[in-house]
Amino acid sequence: MQDIPSLRQEIRRLKEERNAILLVHNYQPPEIQDIADLTGDSLELSRAAAKMTGDVIVFCGVDFMAETAAILSPDKTVLLPAEDACCPMAQMISADELREAKERYPDAAVVCYVNTTAEVKAESDICCTSSNAVKVVNSLEQETVIFVPDRNLGRYVQRFTPKTVLPWEGFCIVHDRITPGHIREAKQLHPEAVVLVHPECRPEVIDLADHVASTSGIIREVCTSGKQEFIIGTETGILHRLNRDCPGRQCYPLSPAAVCRNMKKTDLAMVRDSLKTLRPRITVPRDIADRARGAIERMLAL
Repeated sequence: MQDIPSLRQEIRRLKEERNAILLVHNYQPPEIQDIADLTGDSLELSRAAAKMTGDVIVFCGVDFMAETAAILSPDKTVLLPAEDACCPMAQMISADELREAKERYPDAAVVCYVNTTAEVKAESDICCTSSNAVKVVNSLEQETVIFVPDRNLGRYVQRFTPKTVLPWEGFCIVHDRITPGHIREAKQLHPEAVVLVHPECRPEVIDLADHVASTSGIIREVCTSGKQEFIIGTETGILHRLNRDCPGRQCYPLSPAAVCRNMKKTDLAMVRDSLKTLRPRITVPRDIADRARGAIERMLAL
């Protein structure tokens, strides 16, 4: 059993000594969210990594997020406390596979979801997140877009663009498990609740939702809506932040089983130890980082 008050105190001390900032994704465990300098979605955290002035970035999330921070801040020490926290969807496409797809569609632009490895970003024209994917695709001159790796997000984007979107057959194992049956069951229990889902969900789930948004978009909708009850169709870690940031609202998980085990690997002792030892450190080879940085910076410039 962790001594949470003592660990928090030690983390605060080490942060000051190391001139460090803690970036924490919305899906992280509650006690990790509570020590964050910034809690957010991939786009918010990418912006913060690009702009921060400290010496050390402690990224409480999964591997591709820490890689993105290392690419944007090559002069900083980037730490991933849970070294084995990976994103299974990011592993569903390799740089070699993407190069083969580019050969098949030489006139297509490549848009990669930020949930990809540095090597895949280096082979892409521009990155996107769930909150800006439609804007990114519509900003391109090309009429055909190879969209990797999330088929569900790619199909969602297709609804809002005249371009031809060619989605890769990857998926988020958490969001792809959510079904229309989950929505019907949740609506029976909470008939007055607004259904909010993430665009990584299947098309048939999106069709039944009241709103579709990134994690930060879901938080904004709950906090600003005139409604009081919400069914939340994304990873359950977001419920902690909703309860904290949107008092007076009732939020129910669309599927209590929507849990990303990799996002839950971080604990306070890991954060403390990473600040003590400056390990595990995430680095990206310069040639890959330089090419990947272009794709990320083109997204941020939008």
